[in-house]
Amino acid sequence: MLKNKEIIKNSESKPEVKQLFTETEIQQLIGLYDKLPVTKHNKIQKVIKKRWLQDFDTKLDKLYKEKLKSVLGDFQMDNLKTDEGSDIFGLFQESYNPLKLHVDSGFYEDNVIYKQTLVPLSPFGETIVYKNRWYGTSTNFTIDKDELSLTNKKVIGKNSNSNEHNKIFGNKDFNEDDYNKYLKHENINNLKGLEIEKVYKWKIGEILIFDRTHLHSSSCNIKTKKLGLTTFTKK
Repeated sequence: MLKNKEIIKNSESKPEVKQLFTETEIQQLIGLYDKLPVTKHNKIQKVIKKRWLQDFDTKLDKLYKEKLKSVLGDFQMDNLKTDEGSDIFGLFQESYNPLKLHVDSGFYEDNVIYKQTLVPLSPFGETIVYKNRWYGTSTNFTIDKDELSLTNKKVIGKNSNSNEHNKIFGNKDFNEDDYNKYLKHENINNLKGLEIEKVYKWKIGEILIFDRTHLHSSSCNIKTKKLGLTTFTKK
């Protein structure tokens, strides 16, 4: 479990959306994505991931950090580092399938985690943020026995699998209307005890900001593919 839970709670707030980027700046971010090397191409999950490498585009590095500071205040980056130990500014994900229930609370129990941000780079996508919070390290939540049997050994940079959410949040049935509208890619029983805080419908130029303790997922509504930039922060 996270060792600085009470300090983390002091910085928590409701998810919010702000208009932050011009159309030109969005095109610059998409251009950066096109140039970056592929970090991971998971053909099973149908997702392509690229790390925003520090100093790959110093002008855009500076712009992005200044934009984030204008909405987050003081923060430190808390993204995974390169193999050489350099910081990265975020993770681009090009997804063809919806991401399931998880939390991006980091891999180090001593960190004072803060906000994570999502910058839509495609005009269609939906992100579901739940009211429920998790104060352990980064985790994928599942009741699938095969997924749970894979491993629970902690590996830096890889989420563990857990069904603890079903024990913590209770057995209240998930709202069936919300399930049919947004979450048909999930087992509805995996969502017991959860309530939706916000359904964010992606819009170019905006940024979604929410606490890293929030459980979240994609919606099942993906027309073809979606592209977004995610950044994790700490205090």
